[in-house]
Amino acid sequence: MIHCWKIFCSALSLCCPGRDATCAGRGWRADGAFGTCFCDEGCRRAGDCCHDHGHACPAVPCVVGEWSHWSGCAEHCKPGLRLRRRRAQQEPRNGGEPCPPLQESAGCLRYLDLQGRHCGHEHVPAFITTSEYSKERKQRAASPLWSAEKEVGYCVEFRTESLSQHCALESRPYARWMQYLREGHTVCVTCQPPAMNTDTQRCSGDGHNADGGKILHWEAVGNPRCQGTWKKVRQLEECSCPPVHSFIFT
Repeated sequence: MIHCWKIFCSALSLCCPGRDATCAGRGWRADGAFGTCFCDEGCRRAGDCCHDHGHACPAVPCVVGEWSHWSGCAEHCKPGLRLRRRRAQQEPRNGGEPCPPLQESAGCLRYLDLQGRHCGHEHVPAFITTSEYSKERKQRAASPLWSAEKEVGYCVEFRTESLSQHCALESRPYARWMQYLREGHTVCVTCQPPAMNTDTQRCSGDGHNADGGKILHWEAVGNPRCQGTWKKVRQLEECSCPPVHSFIFT
């Protein structure tokens, strides 16, 4: 005869998902008390697991794979969003750590129109995004006119004059970088292919030939309501923007 109050979950092979009132019996609980105990996933949170639940039903965390490459922009010459995804290779069991987000979004801008012409000049404000995504760019795929020898860039420093309240209120994971924009702060923005026009070798909205008193406009890609103005401080041919809290032209 099996004494279920001694080896309950193991003896009956119970490891039930969720909170299951039928996945229970009477025996010693993990806290040392005797009474009704459970072998479901919810018992860890409720504190009413049978004493052998941890051994019979060990927590198995979610395991995810690598991120896919970023998708392309959906439209030409218009700010939008791109996506990347990853798959859950192992689903969590027995109250294990849940899966982290399986999809991320980021702002993007396709630089060539349907005829293959560069369209950056069509945008009056400077479109920016976090420099974190610069390493994800597929430069040759986005603009095949660029070769490895041409992949150069420069940085521009701006002093932020104004910005909308929507920047500080942004909480979506892919757009939290907008919270680092502050009035009166100097920001560093990198111009690099493929945002760089192949003819002028400049990025739209970089303030080229503008003196320090001219008000220039910018907009955060991914949230058109996060926008504002800044003044150009200087251009740095030897680019040295810090790796965090800096931006790129898109």
